[in-house]
Amino acid sequence: MHDHDPAGGIRSFSNRRLLTISLCLTATVMIVQVVGAVLTGSLALLADAAHMFTDASALVIALIASTVAARPADDRRTFGYQRAEVFGALINAIILIVLAATVGVEGVRRLIEPAETEVAGPLMLVVAIIGLIANMIAMWLLSAAQKTNINVRGAYLEVLGDMIGSAAVIVAAVVIVVTGWMPADAIASLFIAVMIIPRAVSLLREVFSVLAESAPKDTHVGEIRDHLQGIHGVTGVHDVHVWQLTRGAPVFTAHVGVDPEVFAAGRAGDLLEELQACLSDHFDVEHSTFQLEPDGRAECTETHA
Repeated sequence: MHDHDPAGGIRSFSNRRLLTISLCLTATVMIVQVVGAVLTGSLALLADAAHMFTDASALVIALIASTVAARPADDRRTFGYQRAEVFGALINAIILIVLAATVGVEGVRRLIEPAETEVAGPLMLVVAIIGLIANMIAMWLLSAAQKTNINVRGAYLEVLGDMIGSAAVIVAAVVIVVTGWMPADAIASLFIAVMIIPRAVSLLREVFSVLAESAPKDTHVGEIRDHLQGIHGVTGVHDVHVWQLTRGAPVFTAHVGVDPEVFAAGRAGDLLEELQACLSDHFDVEHSTFQLEPDGRAECTETHA
């Protein structure tokens, strides 16, 4: 979390500080957009505020979870508090789906009954431009760090999506100011709602995958098993289990059949270190547990499992 931009300046701050600054900027503009939506009657502004909420909430979850997850494990919570991020993401996804559905229903209603809708185009345009400028500043802040840190890159891409939403609101506001065609606001709001739904569904799928203790998306158990079986002294790998406590925190356990000569030579400890280093270096699995078994016992265990 401490990569720096050699150019110096504000963009050379730590990644966590950059994320915090971006969060404050995003949250402030989100509030401005909500107030603007109330004052102008613009559904598109409200939808864009909901879109910015996705970024703000994701940053809040990441920052809080990084603090909570740092709490040490105890006898009650032996893995610590890393699942805090997962539960936060679940709440976030549910809120996003509700917001997108609400905006979608209201947008369709306004398209069906355009005469009942009156939007203050000039003020809507001013608020949308403020949102666009804020997103551009946030992207500039994160542009250097996102090249070297995957978490910052995720935030950078989220802000990019926000900028597209703000641009859609600006287009709708210009149409309303120039032509007075009110349905432009509803169309922009539906466009933004459509942008929110895939993100919310993807977040829900990730949460359910973690809670169901499925193997991480990019983890191939067969490939890991074959790699471990290629280590000298290993005769077989079975009872393999891979899951994750939260995003980027995979856990691996397995029973490993070992040539009896390894035990006889007193090299079991060296083999265990080699197995763990293999997972850490090649598959980015920091938390691994192996049960080493003499070759004959491993086959017997696997037969009666």
